[in-house]
Amino acid sequence: MTDYQNLGGMISTVVTPFTEQDEVDYDLLRAEVRYLLDSGISAICACGSTGEGQTLSLEESAEIIRVVAEEVDGRLPVIAGVIQNSTRQAIRYAQAVRDAGADIIQATPVHYVFKPGVDEQVTHFKLIAQETGLPIILYNVVPWALLGLDVIDRLAAEVPEVISIKQSGGDMHLLADILHSHGERFRVLAALDDLHYPAFVLGAHGALAAIPTVTPHLSVELWDAVQRGDHTEALKLHNRILTVWHAIDRPNLPATIKAALRLLGRDGGRPREPFSPATEDDYARISTALRDAGLIE
Repeated sequence: MTDYQNLGGMISTVVTPFTEQDEVDYDLLRAEVRYLLDSGISAICACGSTGEGQTLSLEESAEIIRVVAEEVDGRLPVIAGVIQNSTRQAIRYAQAVRDAGADIIQATPVHYVFKPGVDEQVTHFKLIAQETGLPIILYNVVPWALLGLDVIDRLAAEVPEVISIKQSGGDMHLLADILHSHGERFRVLAALDDLHYPAFVLGAHGALAAIPTVTPHLSVELWDAVQRGDHTEALKLHNRILTVWHAIDRPNLPATIKAALRLLGRDGGRPREPFSPATEDDYARISTALRDAGLIE
């Protein structure tokens, strides 16, 4: 567990590029990983929400992690998303990505319609830990199934393999409470894409979110500015990043992120069906935002 005591800084997700035939394009995936590795990020996460992990088969997830781990080649931790709705399936996926080269599992709570109780949620993560032997990031993302301090208190005491909480779900209040109660026990990561700056000021240990996929250099600069106490520069960077986030934050986020990458000269492929590629209106809005943020001419 000590290897991950310093997990933090700006952690980027990576998109999963899909072809016209709705298959994973591993060549484009490799190119994206290489780009992100050169941006100063501290770790990389594949098969998460940005990577459309909820759409991936077990075999696709394992192969994506194998490719990412091969490109990373031990330079940074490789985090693998597991977005499943039963303990059995979560364990199967977690074992597969572990065997493919993942260093850390990022696992969501069970979240489809019915919400398990406190004991059931604690047991869920305990069994994933026992069956994989890997550190776990709790991905607290689904608004109707957010795990509160009652579960987090129990995880802190009973599941040492849970090393980090990625607080998403749009809840800055819960982020503040987790930092207050468990900031020394867990590496607390912000996933509130429009609120990274205030999260860092509150003491978050870093961020793991969608926006660094599009703005990795600016996001790293934001983290660095806060760490050295340059809040004038941090606020400027926050506002530049916020401009981009407002343009891509739509229900078709997989498509708008990939549109932003294309406008930046990168290629994230297509989103997975049923999502269609971004519209002309999407491209116009995102292009304006990237120009306003100084990322394209």
